[in-house]
Amino acid sequence: MNSSKQEFKVKRIVFLLDVLKLAITAFGGAQMHFTQFYKHLVLKRKYINEDELKEINSLCSMLPGPSSTQTIAAIGFKVGGSSLAFLTLAVWILPATLIMIIFAIVVAQLDISNPKLHFLKYIQPMAVGFIIYAAYQIKNIFISKSFHWVLMLSSALLAIVLQTPYVFPFLLIVGGFVSTQINKADYHNVKPIKNIDWRNLLLLFLILSLAALIGAITKSKAVILFENTYRFGTIVFGGGHVLIPMMYNQFVEFKNYISPNDFLAGVGVLQAVPGPVFSISTYTGAMILRESGILGQLLGGVIGTIAIFLPGILLIFFVYPIWDKIKNYSPVKNAIEGINAVSAGLVLASAYILFQPVEINQANMLVLLGTLFLLLTTKLPSPIIVLMCIIVGIAF
Repeated sequence: MNSSKQEFKVKRIVFLLDVLKLAITAFGGAQMHFTQFYKHLVLKRKYINEDELKEINSLCSMLPGPSSTQTIAAIGFKVGGSSLAFLTLAVWILPATLIMIIFAIVVAQLDISNPKLHFLKYIQPMAVGFIIYAAYQIKNIFISKSFHWVLMLSSALLAIVLQTPYVFPFLLIVGGFVSTQINKADYHNVKPIKNIDWRNLLLLFLILSLAALIGAITKSKAVILFENTYRFGTIVFGGGHVLIPMMYNQFVEFKNYISPNDFLAGVGVLQAVPGPVFSISTYTGAMILRESGILGQLLGGVIGTIAIFLPGILLIFFVYPIWDKIKNYSPVKNAIEGINAVSAGLVLASAYILFQPVEINQANMLVLLGTLFLLLTTKLPSPIIVLMCIIVGIAF
C-alpha cells in the first residue's frame, strides 16, 4: 500500500516536471500547444491516449476561456484528480506570468518612450503583424460555410464601428443564436442532461456578481480590474487573440487605464513568451496599477492572472465530469459553430483597432509586412522574429 502511494507521488512529480518543461518550451498559442501536448504527454509519457487528448481538446475548444490551459488542467484532472489539476494550472502559467510581470515593471519604471527602451520601437508594428496572421489562421480553422462568412465580416465591421466593450458579449451571443437557428434541422434525439453538479458554475457567477457589486460601490481600480478581467474569462471564445482586442477596447480606449503604446509593447513581447497567450492579462493588470509602485504592479499582475484563468478552470471542473453526456448535444455543438465565426471576426477587427496607434512610416510598415511575410511563408519560431525586431531596433 505504502509502495503504491509512493509511486503515485513520484508520478505526480514527474507529471508536473513535464508540465513545467512544456510551460517553458511551448510557443505559438493553442493550436501549437496541442501538438506539444500530443508529442510529450501522449506519445512520450503516455499519461493519456490520443483519443482522450482529442476529446479533451474538443471539450475545451467549446468552452470560453484559455483552451490550452483548460486542456492541460483537464489532463491533470484525469491523471490525478482535482488537486493535481490545480497544481498543473499553477506550473503551466507560472513562467509566462512571471516574464510578463517583470516586463511590465521594466516598462513602467523606464516608460516605453524612454531612449533606453528605443530598441523596442519595432515591437508595436510587429505585434500588429502577428494579430493579422492570427486572424488569417482563425479564418482558415473556423470559416467553412456561407453564414460563417456573414457572421465573421458583420461582427468585424460592428466591432470596428462601435468600439465599445459591450459589443463583444452581444456579438458572441448573437453568433451562437444564429448558428442554432440555421442548424435546427440537426436537432434530432436531443435528450435533457440529468444529474448535473451545478456548484462550480454557480460559484463562477457568484464571484462575478460579487465583484461587480463591490466594484460599483467602492470604485476601486483593483476590484474593477478583477471584475472586468474575470468577465472576459467567462465570454472569450477562440483563444488569446480574441481576448487582446477586448482588453484593448476596455482598458485602453474605454477606461484609459493604459496607453496604446504600452499595451502594444506587451502584445509584442507576448509573442516571445512560452505558455498561455492569456498571460497578456498579467501584463495588463500590472500596468493598470503602475501608479501604486512595484508592489502595486505585483498586485495588479496577480489580480489579472487569477481573474482571467479562474473562470475557465471553474468551467472545466463543471463540464468535464459530464462531458460524456454533452459532447453530442446538438444545441451546444451548433451554438459553438456561430460563436467561433464571430470570434474570427473579432480577431479581424482587432488587427484594425490595434493598428490605429502605430505611427505610419516606412520603417513601421516594413516591419509589419515583413513579420506577416515571415509568418506566412516560413516556419520561423515566433521568438526568433521578436529577437530580429529587437536587433533591428538596436541597430537603427
